[in-house]
Amino acid sequence: MNKENSSLTSLYNAFFFDFDYTLADSSKGIVACFQIVLKRHNYVTIADEDIKKTIGMTLEDSFAQLTGVADSKLLKQYKDEYLAEADEIMSDNTVLFDDTVPLIKNLKEQGASVGIISTKQSYIIRQTLLKYGIEQLFDTVIGMLDVVKHKPDPEGLLSGMKQVNAMPEKTLYVGDNTIDAQTARSAGVDFIAVTTGMTLEDDFKAYPHIAIIPSLSFINKITLPE
Repeated sequence: MNKENSSLTSLYNAFFFDFDYTLADSSKGIVACFQIVLKRHNYVTIADEDIKKTIGMTLEDSFAQLTGVADSKLLKQYKDEYLAEADEIMSDNTVLFDDTVPLIKNLKEQGASVGIISTKQSYIIRQTLLKYGIEQLFDTVIGMLDVVKHKPDPEGLLSGMKQVNAMPEKTLYVGDNTIDAQTARSAGVDFIAVTTGMTLEDDFKAYPHIAIIPSLSFINKITLPE
């Protein structure tokens, strides 16, 4: 076993990650898609930073928060328009964080199962993984179209665990949002918060966690009691 991550891989054999702001920065593409749809419907004063704060929510919830719209049919229309735009521009505007590939390769070398649980479309996530040549390193990728109930409901995470035969006590979930923290808690698995998104360290302290770290590279430095 490599020295790196030895403290974590001795306790966990399944590692699941959120995607946006955890493994990758796709904020440029997300903001662009939102702004296209919002401006099409005459919402012209919504700031990019306000859009970024909704990353991790479902698209309907994001549009509801940004516009104040409550009508489910209209929110679905906005979502469908967003998805059409995302098909065209999202992959080209998504970059993996520098420490993502080394971490995932290291975990796989140590025999761990690795997956992604996201509210993004899984096929768009796979496009990015293919671009970086690492799709084969992930045992499962579960996105918004692969579940009925979205995070913080644990359906996606529990489905991923079932696919790799992971037990809750041997599973770790890593995310950048309190929605991810709630998801881990609901699934009964341990959680590491990473502050590479829009959520501050203090925001995570209300939720169960084994660590709050500034980037994925700090996972190598976490030491847990035996």
